[in-house]
Amino acid sequence: MAVEDPEAEGAEGLESAEKKFQRELNAGLIALVLLSVLDRADEDLYGYQIAKQLQAVAPGLSVFKQGALYPVLRNMSAGGLLASRVVPSYAGPPRRYYRITDQGRVVLKQWLGIWEQTRDFVDLFTQPVRND
Repeated sequence: MAVEDPEAEGAEGLESAEKKFQRELNAGLIALVLLSVLDRADEDLYGYQIAKQLQAVAPGLSVFKQGALYPVLRNMSAGGLLASRVVPSYAGPPRRYYRITDQGRVVLKQWLGIWEQTRDFVDLFTQPVRND
Protein backbone atom coordinates (compact mmCIF):
# COMPACT_ATOMS: atom_id res chain seq x y z
CA MET A 1 0.00 0.00 0.00
CA ALA A 2 1.52 3.33 -1.10
CA VAL A 3 1.76 6.16 1.38
CA GLU A 4 0.48 9.42 -0.08
CA ASP A 5 2.52 12.57 0.38
CA PRO A 6 0.10 15.43 1.17
CA GLU A 7 2.75 18.07 0.35
CA ALA A 8 3.35 16.58 -3.10
CA GLU A 9 -0.39 16.48 -3.76
CA GLY A 10 -0.68 20.10 -2.61
CA ALA A 11 2.15 21.18 -4.91
CA GLU A 12 0.52 19.42 -7.86
CA GLY A 13 -2.78 21.09 -7.04
CA LEU A 14 -1.13 24.52 -6.91
CA GLU A 15 0.63 23.94 -10.22
CA SER A 16 -2.64 22.80 -11.80
CA ALA A 17 -4.46 25.87 -10.43
CA GLU A 18 -1.70 28.13 -11.75
CA LYS A 19 -1.91 26.61 -15.24
CA LYS A 20 -5.71 26.90 -15.22
CA PHE A 21 -5.53 30.55 -14.14
CA GLN A 22 -2.98 31.35 -16.87
CA ARG A 23 -5.06 29.53 -19.50
CA GLU A 24 -8.20 31.48 -18.52
CA LEU A 25 -6.37 34.81 -18.60
CA ASN A 26 -4.81 34.02 -21.98
CA ALA A 27 -8.15 33.12 -23.52
CA GLY A 28 -9.28 36.74 -23.60
CA LEU A 29 -5.99 38.56 -23.68
CA ILE A 30 -4.51 36.88 -26.73
CA ALA A 31 -7.11 38.48 -29.03
CA LEU A 32 -6.46 41.91 -27.51
CA VAL A 33 -2.70 41.53 -27.95
CA LEU A 34 -3.03 40.27 -31.54
CA LEU A 35 -5.28 43.18 -32.51
CA SER A 36 -2.80 45.60 -30.92
CA VAL A 37 0.15 44.08 -32.77
CA LEU A 38 -1.65 44.21 -36.10
CA ASP A 39 -2.88 47.76 -35.44
CA ARG A 40 0.72 48.91 -35.00
CA ALA A 41 2.09 46.96 -37.96
CA ASP A 42 3.24 48.81 -41.06
CA GLU A 43 2.45 45.79 -43.24
CA ASP A 44 0.39 42.62 -43.26
CA LEU A 45 1.89 39.92 -41.01
CA TYR A 46 1.69 36.15 -40.94
CA GLY A 47 1.46 34.10 -37.75
CA TYR A 48 5.15 33.32 -37.35
CA GLN A 49 6.05 37.02 -37.76
CA ILE A 50 3.54 37.94 -35.08
CA ALA A 51 4.94 35.30 -32.72
CA LYS A 52 8.47 36.61 -33.32
CA GLN A 53 7.35 40.18 -32.57
CA LEU A 54 5.80 39.05 -29.30
CA GLN A 55 9.05 37.30 -28.36
CA ALA A 56 11.16 40.31 -29.37
CA VAL A 57 9.12 42.78 -27.32
CA ALA A 58 8.91 40.56 -24.25
CA PRO A 59 11.76 38.02 -24.35
CA GLY A 60 11.27 35.32 -21.75
CA LEU A 61 7.76 36.56 -20.93
CA SER A 62 5.85 34.73 -23.62
CA VAL A 63 2.62 33.57 -22.03
CA PHE A 64 1.18 32.45 -25.36
CA LYS A 65 2.23 29.35 -27.23
CA GLN A 66 2.78 30.06 -30.91
CA GLY A 67 0.26 27.39 -31.88
CA ALA A 68 -2.43 29.16 -29.85
CA LEU A 69 -2.19 32.24 -32.08
CA TYR A 70 -3.50 30.60 -35.25
CA PRO A 71 -7.02 29.63 -34.11
CA VAL A 72 -7.49 33.10 -32.64
CA LEU A 73 -6.31 34.75 -35.87
CA ARG A 74 -8.74 32.58 -37.88
CA ASN A 75 -11.64 33.35 -35.52
CA MET A 76 -10.97 37.09 -35.61
CA SER A 77 -10.74 36.95 -39.40
CA ALA A 78 -14.05 35.07 -39.60
CA GLY A 79 -15.55 37.71 -37.28
CA GLY A 80 -14.49 40.59 -39.52
CA LEU A 81 -11.86 41.98 -37.15
CA LEU A 82 -9.03 40.95 -39.47
CA ALA A 83 -8.65 40.57 -43.21
CA SER A 84 -6.38 37.89 -44.58
CA ARG A 85 -4.78 36.84 -47.82
CA VAL A 86 -2.83 33.74 -48.79
CA VAL A 87 0.54 34.16 -50.50
CA PRO A 88 2.50 31.27 -52.01
CA SER A 89 5.87 30.63 -50.37
CA TYR A 90 8.92 29.28 -52.15
CA ALA A 91 10.33 27.90 -48.89
CA GLY A 92 7.28 25.97 -47.72
CA PRO A 93 3.50 26.01 -47.54
CA PRO A 94 1.54 29.15 -48.47
CA ARG A 95 1.42 31.85 -45.81
CA ARG A 96 -1.71 33.59 -44.60
CA TYR A 97 -1.09 37.28 -43.97
CA TYR A 98 -3.37 39.29 -41.67
CA ARG A 99 -4.22 42.95 -41.25
CA ILE A 100 -6.64 44.68 -38.92
CA THR A 101 -9.90 45.97 -40.42
CA ASP A 102 -11.75 49.18 -39.59
CA GLN A 103 -14.16 47.07 -37.51
CA GLY A 104 -11.14 45.54 -35.77
CA ARG A 105 -9.89 49.01 -34.83
CA VAL A 106 -13.27 49.92 -33.34
CA VAL A 107 -13.32 46.68 -31.34
CA LEU A 108 -9.69 47.18 -30.26
CA LYS A 109 -10.55 50.61 -28.86
CA GLN A 110 -13.50 49.14 -26.95
CA TRP A 111 -11.45 46.22 -25.63
CA LEU A 112 -8.64 48.52 -24.52
CA GLY A 113 -11.15 50.51 -22.48
CA ILE A 114 -12.48 47.32 -20.91
CA TRP A 115 -8.92 46.10 -20.24
CA GLU A 116 -7.96 49.38 -18.53
CA GLN A 117 -11.05 49.29 -16.30
CA THR A 118 -10.43 45.65 -15.43
CA ARG A 119 -6.72 46.24 -14.74
CA ASP A 120 -7.50 49.24 -12.54
CA PHE A 121 -10.11 47.26 -10.62
CA VAL A 122 -7.76 44.32 -10.04
CA ASP A 123 -4.97 46.70 -9.01
CA LEU A 124 -7.22 48.15 -6.29
CA PHE A 125 -7.21 44.78 -4.56
CA THR A 126 -3.80 43.39 -5.44
CA GLN A 127 -1.43 46.35 -5.11
CA PRO A 128 0.08 47.23 -1.74
CA VAL A 129 -1.61 50.11 0.04
CA ARG A 130 0.56 53.21 -0.06
CA ASN A 131 0.46 55.61 2.87
CA ASP A 132 1.62 58.83 1.22
